[in-house]
Amino acid sequence: MRHITNEDIIHLGISPAECVDWVKEAFCLKYDAQLPPKISLHPQGNDFFNTMPCLLPQSYDRFGVKIVSRIAGKKPSLHSDLLLYQASTGELLSFMDADWITQMRTGAVAALAIQTLQSSTASTYAFVGLGSTAIATMQCLLAILPTAKPITCKLLRYKQQAEQFTQLFAAHTQVHFEIVDSHEELIQDSDVIVSAVTEMPSLFCENNELYKEGVLLVPIHTRGFQNCDLFFDHIFADDTAHVSGFKYFNQFKQFNELSEVLLHQIPARLSDKERIIAYNIGLGLHDIYFAHHIYERLAR
Repeated sequence: MRHITNEDIIHLGISPAECVDWVKEAFCLKYDAQLPPKISLHPQGNDFFNTMPCLLPQSYDRFGVKIVSRIAGKKPSLHSDLLLYQASTGELLSFMDADWITQMRTGAVAALAIQTLQSSTASTYAFVGLGSTAIATMQCLLAILPTAKPITCKLLRYKQQAEQFTQLFAAHTQVHFEIVDSHEELIQDSDVIVSAVTEMPSLFCENNELYKEGVLLVPIHTRGFQNCDLFFDHIFADDTAHVSGFKYFNQFKQFNELSEVLLHQIPARLSDKERIIAYNIGLGLHDIYFAHHIYERLAR
């Protein structure tokens, strides 16, 4: 059994573009994998332990489980560990630190959803919640967008995060950054809205008219957009079980899984006027698929 650390993984130099390739490949394996819904337990307050198992298709011979915990007061408060097994023998192959995997697969899934579901004319991308998840999303998005395409990136001002985010991506001359001071300014005229805010006790914006025709909403941590569930034209998720408990699930106008689009079973859009939400809560499938490739690469 090998212990693989975050440092071991980082030293492999896996690119954001490769991360997007991996999540797309994993989405296309979804219906051949055994993927029960994650189990979430709450010891106190907003703390949680999420258990995420997955058995990859037989040709991979891999089973794994990731444990994600959030404990208030712990630094960092969010942490992930992963166990990877050879499915045919039950041998434990590796205990992995999974913080890098969680961050990059989350960003890659968001970027893939944007690439797949955005309107054909999208050019203005709005971000709120500018921590590590948003950074990973932007890294992956810039890796797959055409380099000749000029884009506007709107950021919501919060402490010094917007300025730091701008500096982090200053070398990407195709991006014009704008910093705004309100949720309404962020939403208005944006083609894609990415929220990586982990705590949102109220609605992000109650004025539904500010969400333009053709907008794609990507609430990575799902909070604050329940009003959009009722009037957006199409809602996609990484897994039905992840959203079937949502308050308005039975009132979604149209619902599908993102894998159906990637497998060419349904179109991503019927028109550039559709308002679309992409709820990607996080699949153990992606974690175990990443872990499999990381293990194989380190074993060379």
